[in-house]
Amino acid sequence: MAAPAPQTVIEVRHWTDRLFSFKTTRDKSFRFENGQFVMIGLPVDGRPLLRAYSMVSANYEECLEFFSIKVPNGPLTSRLQQIKVGDHVLVGGKPTGTLVQAALTDGKRLYLVSTGTGIAPFISVVKDPQVYERFETVVLIHGCRFIKELEFGRLAVEALRKDEYLSEMIGDRLIYYPTVTREEFVHRGRVTHLLDSGTIARDTGLPMLNPAEDRVMICGSPAVLADMCALMDKLGFEEGALSKPGSYVIEKAFVER
Repeated sequence: MAAPAPQTVIEVRHWTDRLFSFKTTRDKSFRFENGQFVMIGLPVDGRPLLRAYSMVSANYEECLEFFSIKVPNGPLTSRLQQIKVGDHVLVGGKPTGTLVQAALTDGKRLYLVSTGTGIAPFISVVKDPQVYERFETVVLIHGCRFIKELEFGRLAVEALRKDEYLSEMIGDRLIYYPTVTREEFVHRGRVTHLLDSGTIARDTGLPMLNPAEDRVMICGSPAVLADMCALMDKLGFEEGALSKPGSYVIEKAFVER
């Protein structure tokens, strides 16, 4: 495994008291697929303290971007949330992960189901021109507790719709569906319930989820992963991997920060 190398922090933004994002320089030799993650961290007591983080940035962008939760007593995030422009962050050299197109069989629609910072890899995915060549419609679902926690994803989608290169290709084929659980909002409820009940299908005008036409990527809390896997199994979806592509994939790397 390639040793983590220091990259310079070039931007930091605190979205809420629980969420922040940051950008770093990118080594010219660093290659990854949209949707993958890498180990990043800081030196602590002379040794690297690393955790898995998805790239928010697309694989063709010059910098790397990450989106993180703040855990008050978290070994890494309690330190990482203090970084400033000009500081250095360790970035591993071997990206990996299951949220890649090659792990899915062909279909009509791609659902990207996320909660919290789980939206990070899917911002990378929706920036990928190949996704729109392969799927007729891409549905980005983001569930949070509060409206302000949606801001990172909302602005990323807004920027994408205005992108001079991708906006024409994307058109109305990218559907962004934000939902919250603890405030009044245009969409309210847990992502699993909204999918299972048909609410998202009714709101978007799309058919109910079905394994014949739909492909699903899932990234969120352990509880959301468990509930979504149960729903996928109930509906007849089959979990995929690079060795055997299927109709849905999940990311298991982000259980503890």
